[in-house]
Amino acid sequence: MASMTLIDDIRGAAPALRGRLLANQSLADLTWFRVGGPAEVLFSPADEEDLALMLGALDPAIPVTVIGLGSNLIVRDGGIPGVTIRLGGRPFGSVEIDGDSIRAGTAVPDMRLAKSAAEASVDGLAFYRGIPGSVGGALRMNAGAHGGETTDVLVEARGIDRFGNLRTLTHAQMGFSYRHCSAPDDIIFTSALYRGRPGNREEIEAEMDRVTAAREAAQPIRERTGGSTFKNPDGAKAWQLIDAAGCRGLTYGGAQVSEMHCNFLINRGGATAADIEGLGEEVRRRVRETSGHELHWEIKRIGVTADAA
Repeated sequence: MASMTLIDDIRGAAPALRGRLLANQSLADLTWFRVGGPAEVLFSPADEEDLALMLGALDPAIPVTVIGLGSNLIVRDGGIPGVTIRLGGRPFGSVEIDGDSIRAGTAVPDMRLAKSAAEASVDGLAFYRGIPGSVGGALRMNAGAHGGETTDVLVEARGIDRFGNLRTLTHAQMGFSYRHCSAPDDIIFTSALYRGRPGNREEIEAEMDRVTAAREAAQPIRERTGGSTFKNPDGAKAWQLIDAAGCRGLTYGGAQVSEMHCNFLINRGGATAADIEGLGEEVRRRVRETSGHELHWEIKRIGVTADAA
């Protein structure tokens, strides 16, 4: 198999590699939609140094893809060619707090980051309680909710580039805008430094409770979903445009526009990645025709279609 050949090539180029390499590994169970094809090779580095070693040794022609918790992600049915990297474990999953400064690994779930900050009476990060992703994804997307965004609290981000070099980017170098950052695409973030402000633990936890209640009341969080599907266009709300286009409850194969919140797509059971992406494209078409607005995907779509594979 080509995937085993690739693993042999990687281990030959980096014999000191300590992380786990898996061939033809299914990714469906690693995404919240529970759909998608396999990774040609899935790599779980032992730590930051191991990640740098692998990237530095890898043939530059081999594509590299990074996935996190899979909450805001569609992996297409044909899978992902090349090397897919997923960070985890203590080296990428720790949270360290010093005063009002917090350093978190990029595998840390956003909700855990919010909880850790609250327990240390650090205010300003409670909005992360409403984001079902990880720190790494939050950096890439300038994730935000309930009046707060990553750009409001980030000091710097640390990562490894495609050639195995350690990089540290300041807040200014991240180039944040709405649901976007301008950091080089080849950097795999490994940790982030945040600065909050002194606060009252009980008040912060009360705010987090309000965020949780609002999310549970308005979003289909118990479904197989990928979170907010489309970015809000300037001066408009994506869900309102989708509703006005008559898409609430719309189905496409095994996928459906949520009845509860129509900027969420759900896997009703048995959906393929093509069903979900096709439904999203149909929603975009109907919104364009009825309102003139062009919806842009907030959910990341990666990999190749089944036909391409």
